[in-house]
Amino acid sequence: MKYNFYAVLEKEKEKEFYNVNFPDLPGAITFGESIEEGIEMASDALGGHLLVMEDDNDIIPKPSSFTNLVGGLSTNQQLQLISVDTSIVRAKEENKTVNKMVTLPKYLVELGKKEKINFSQILQSALKKELDIK
Repeated sequence: MKYNFYAVLEKEKEKEFYNVNFPDLPGAITFGESIEEGIEMASDALGGHLLVMEDDNDIIPKPSSFTNLVGGLSTNQQLQLISVDTSIVRAKEENKTVNKMVTLPKYLVELGKKEKINFSQILQSALKKELDIK
């Protein structure tokens, strides 16, 4: 599902970072050390928040319009439209790699390093073959 929500980026007066919140989605908050990072973090926060709402079958509100939001801003705040596609967020989340500790004989580790073998790639291939996953 594709969504567009406005984020409010608020520059901290005495610090060099931006707080970010979504007026239509209480609890979807983040921050960034620059405006660019704030926007990037806003996209991540929005995607994650909406993904949880979808999974919980929560009602996702209709986004407020720019006109309805802009009048309530202070001088250190600005609006930024953030767009996310939860199908893409979900695919990335489901394909996330995890670190798994394995135990190998020392001689295999040494030989593998000498031959510049990618242990993770080999283990993934072997697991896919063993599990009959293509």
